[in-house]
Amino acid sequence: MSLDRRQFLTATAAGATALAAAPVLSAPLSKFGLDAGSFGVRPGSPDDQSRALQRAIDRAAGNRVPLMLAPGDYKAGDLKLPTGANVVGVRGATRLVSTSGLSLFTADHADTVSLTGLVLDGGGLTLPDRRGLVYMVAARGIRITDCAIIRAGGNGIVVEQSDGSVTHTTISDAANVALFSRDALGLIIASNVIRGSGNGGIHIWQSDNRDDGSKIVDNRVEDTSARAGGSGQNGNAINIFRAANVIVRGNHIRNAAFSAVRGNAASNIQIVGNNCGALDEAAIYSEFAFEGAVIADNIVDGAGTGVSVTNFNDGGRLATVRGNLIRNVAARRPGTPEQEEGIGITVEADTTVSGNVIETAANAGISAGWGTYLRNVAVTGNVVRAAGYGVAVSVSPGAGDAVIASNIISGARRAAIVGMDHRTVVTGDLAKGDASRYPQLRIHGNQVS
Repeated sequence: MSLDRRQFLTATAAGATALAAAPVLSAPLSKFGLDAGSFGVRPGSPDDQSRALQRAIDRAAGNRVPLMLAPGDYKAGDLKLPTGANVVGVRGATRLVSTSGLSLFTADHADTVSLTGLVLDGGGLTLPDRRGLVYMVAARGIRITDCAIIRAGGNGIVVEQSDGSVTHTTISDAANVALFSRDALGLIIASNVIRGSGNGGIHIWQSDNRDDGSKIVDNRVEDTSARAGGSGQNGNAINIFRAANVIVRGNHIRNAAFSAVRGNAASNIQIVGNNCGALDEAAIYSEFAFEGAVIADNIVDGAGTGVSVTNFNDGGRLATVRGNLIRNVAARRPGTPEQEEGIGITVEADTTVSGNVIETAANAGISAGWGTYLRNVAVTGNVVRAAGYGVAVSVSPGAGDAVIASNIISGARRAAIVGMDHRTVVTGDLAKGDASRYPQLRIHGNQVS
């Protein structure tokens, strides 16, 4: 078909308009993305690369293509990640070293931001209190994967008011908290390795009691310290605070100054199938103003207390504690009264304790209630071996109802079942004697040897 002059000019103008609308790259685009080297970014350079890196990040994000960084070391700091930024390195070989004492990467109200295959080295430079070596705020669809965050002089990663995922990433030797999420909109934290944190491994916090919905699954968290001190706000491998509907599942946790998993005012929390050991306080905690906790199928080997569901005085209530295997619980902190630790499972209100196996508890296998804080507790179908007391239940004036039935209690050194007034034993062995003077208790069908 032939074109006349008018048709030719019309087609040429349309083509020019289309070209003008298309984004223009200032560097060649390979099938893998935009090469940072085209912007003067040089691995191994002794100079700070921040300006050139920022230009490359902005251009790649504007064109919605990955920015590729070759293997080697890059000195940089205070880099901004706009919407669409996707920075990709060679796993274990592309290393960015912080030079500024500020966040190495910041994303502020930026969506679909990704960091992949990068080693981010904080060099121990002190970071601002609420920031992290990586800091993302009000960001949607973030992705941090296959990265290593090392020597952060504060928090490793801080995520605020955001959703997305942190996966297959190693965070080691963070001076404060390895991964700190505030006011999340449902974050997935999965298959990461966290070692040597100064004050906490993973924190999921909300400013007020409300839905969070984060999932912390299949991570390994080791060697968590409490350098800032305190009575439990630091030193936890995983800490959930005011965040509701959080799932903590399948994590491997070792050697924490306080707890493996600590839920504080965290309603509808699920703590399921975690393997925990060498903890200096309660391995698994659900405490203070929470309603609803499922603590099931966990293994605890070595802690001050195995599972603690407490603080009915502050509204903490409503739980199931089932199918856990707990062993070797004893006072682990010097100077701690034995009565406060060495308990396999301790609960207070509206809770069932069933199908658990507890072996070697210095004080008691299971403790139900504290003073007047006992209501609607059922202790059934558990196996308790080699404990000081098999089951201890509060009989303080005003204490509520409890059922202790069909448990197997073997080798209790002091007594199988006793009544307590706070820390004081005030009854004989209720498994052998008459418990009728305590009509709020139903004790029957227990096998004692």
